[in-house]
Amino acid sequence: MKTDKQGNMLSGATVEAAELFNEAVEAFNIYRGDPVGLLDRATAAAPDFAMASILKAHLFALATEPEATKAAKEILVTLKTMRLSEREASHVAALDLLVDGQWSMAAAALDRHSVHYPHDIVALQSGHLMDFYRANARDLRDRITRALPKWSADMPGYSILLGMLSFGLEEMGDYGRGEEAGRRAVDLQPLDCWAHHAVAHVMEMQGRAEDGIGWMIAREPHWSGDDNFFKVHNWWHRSLYHLDLGQTDEVLALYDGPIRQDRSIVALDMVDASALLWRLHLSGNDVGDRWNELATNWDHHADARTYPFNDWHAVMAYLGAGRAGEVDRIVGAYRKSAAISDAAEWGQRTAVPLVEGFASFWRGDYETAANRLYGARFIVNSFGGSHAQRDIIDWTLAEATVRGGLTAMAEAIANERLALKPHSPVNQSFLSRARANATPEEKAA
Repeated sequence: MKTDKQGNMLSGATVEAAELFNEAVEAFNIYRGDPVGLLDRATAAAPDFAMASILKAHLFALATEPEATKAAKEILVTLKTMRLSEREASHVAALDLLVDGQWSMAAAALDRHSVHYPHDIVALQSGHLMDFYRANARDLRDRITRALPKWSADMPGYSILLGMLSFGLEEMGDYGRGEEAGRRAVDLQPLDCWAHHAVAHVMEMQGRAEDGIGWMIAREPHWSGDDNFFKVHNWWHRSLYHLDLGQTDEVLALYDGPIRQDRSIVALDMVDASALLWRLHLSGNDVGDRWNELATNWDHHADARTYPFNDWHAVMAYLGAGRAGEVDRIVGAYRKSAAISDAAEWGQRTAVPLVEGFASFWRGDYETAANRLYGARFIVNSFGGSHAQRDIIDWTLAEATVRGGLTAMAEAIANERLALKPHSPVNQSFLSRARANATPEEKAA
């Protein structure tokens, strides 16, 4: 029987199909090329090759897009008619949970899977992405630390695990070791844009904007290619550094250029676009009609069901485009949802107050915005993204307290932000503006 590069059995595979599968796995590992096309060729060559269909189902299920989720469900129907090994059946069981919106149960299923199959890099990477989408920082780290001792440095894919470990360490606040692991990963595999972005996260969290810009520029040829699925996200990271330095002209140029010039309808790319426009708006910049194009493309995805993190970012664009009816639709759908899933719970418990807080901010009702966002910002292990992505909540909260004249809260939030990034001009501005708004009695106190 054929095996993958890590030695896992590939039932139903021919020599040609196994080679195509290995190429697809490597493309998935570095988010580059066309893994779906390679998998389609593999299944054409070997129709009973289960792992080719399983990996394709993972790719679609992890896209956090309604049509992609539907496609993953259709693949699973076919897979259940096939003879599966225990490892393959374990994958299918986890995928069944994922497409049903049960993110935590699916991730836990792959936790158990990796205990028994520690060399299954597809399960490790898919599980790592599930941890990212559900904001579980601990499992971003520990999923990899549990498996890594079973690997050796000469095993194919070892550097990919180091890149994932780097991001997990960063999200857990272990910045030194996170940067060390990420730099080692890209030394071993320069095209690993996930490891590159993990180091970018370290620099973002530490307020090292100049270092971050240098890191992005020096390695740009490795992460900015046309066939790189992650290129927009890495351009977004570079934009954050410029924004923190007050270089808004550079940010707008990057938005109109590599971030949005292709009008991508990939959810991950649109999340970055919404978040960047919102940050520019918070900084007092008029972004013009850029909101309209983005809002129109969000209509493909914002179903108030599949992934609330995306819907919340769609709301930013809808607010900017003056489409308040879409905001009301999303809030209403989550409030009325009777579904029993992680996605439904995230929508009701976290997305609704976030959406309401951002909508209040947009309307100029800063006190309501602050009240909604103060509690809603504590969403780690609840849903969605990284610390860097979720910082938009605290930034909006800080701006609401300053604009709303909530001086004591504004100063407290500014101090909180400065404790983490004391040299950030943005954070310094929050504190100076908060103090400028203080009454004589508050200044005396």
